Amino acid sequence: MVQPIIECVPNISEGRNTALINKIIESITQSDNCSVLSVEPDADYNRTVVTIAGEPELVYGAAFQLIKASIELIDMSKHQGEHPRLGVVDVCPFVPLSGYTMEECVQLAEKLAKEISEEFNVCTFLYGYAAKSPERKLLSTLRKGEYEALEARLTNKDEIHSVDTRLPDFGPITWTEEAKKSGGITIGARDILIAYNVNVEETDAVVAKKIGSIIRGSGRLIKQSNGKKMRIKGMIPEIQGMGVTLESHSISQVSMNILDVNTCPIHKAFEICKSIANDHNAKLRGSELVGLVPLNSMLEAGRWYGNRENLSEDELVAAAIDGLGLSELEEFNPRKRIIEWALRGD
Repeated sequence: MVQPIIECVPNISEGRNTALINKIIESITQSDNCSVLSVEPDADYNRTVVTIAGEPELVYGAAFQLIKASIELIDMSKHQGEHPRLGVVDVCPFVPLSGYTMEECVQLAEKLAKEISEEFNVCTFLYGYAAKSPERKLLSTLRKGEYEALEARLTNKDEIHSVDTRLPDFGPITWTEEAKKSGGITIGARDILIAYNVNVEETDAVVAKKIGSIIRGSGRLIKQSNGKKMRIKGMIPEIQGMGVTLESHSISQVSMNILDVNTCPIHKAFEICKSIANDHNAKLRGSELVGLVPLNSMLEAGRWYGNRENLSEDELVAAAIDGLGLSELEEFNPRKRIIEWALRGD
């Protein structure tokens, strides 16, 4: 019988205060059957991506403790950062890895969203496979307007959302002190997603924003000669993307979520970004993966960039790291960043 293993990837809205981040991580009970595989703070985004994996019930408990600590320690009314966000834990997805179904992950998400809302009187939203209607499936839709628009959503003054997406699934539907401090917490279930950023050598994000608008599935709006706007579809339906500045490194990034690595492998996204950057007389400075990545994705990139056939797994991974420039900003350690290797403790 295959041991049930799931992954949970909460994104907390704090990426600058190391002591506070450590307190939140220390709240998680770890064991041989549930462990924190990575903690990746980003000061520019003011956001930390945490990867937890293990037995489902233990991962559930770890997610609850992390959200509890985040609610206690983070104040969204004082938060600023480059990345869109709605609450102290902006998003908390459960991902089935082995011996566990998506439907079971949906049940965990629903249970956690309900328990968090009841325990702490905060707004929780369900997304992805846990969404209660198709209109609520996308995180970007539920997060529209971000934290700053949440008060309007809860006081019937919102002009951004439809009645289908305005209110939380659980918790208060009025603007409370708890909502002001914690914002909205979005919990769900999804397939493996790769958070991937491509670095552009510019400081104002002009080209990065252009690349993001061209490559993402939702596309971009253009103004026609009659003054009306028309939406042009993007190149890759499986990508969500935007351009942001990264002041700490004096560059910009095309920040992407690759929703389906089978139809859009990492190297494809990188090479398309490179081609568009070249068209706009800009150069890339490598790229970075946020969170953990499946081994097969790295092997596929290694086959693209490798200079000969019959390379070993280690050689293919090395070729991928070099070809994608994954160590350009900081060293990429495959033993800690590839899901299968991290779980084995290689």
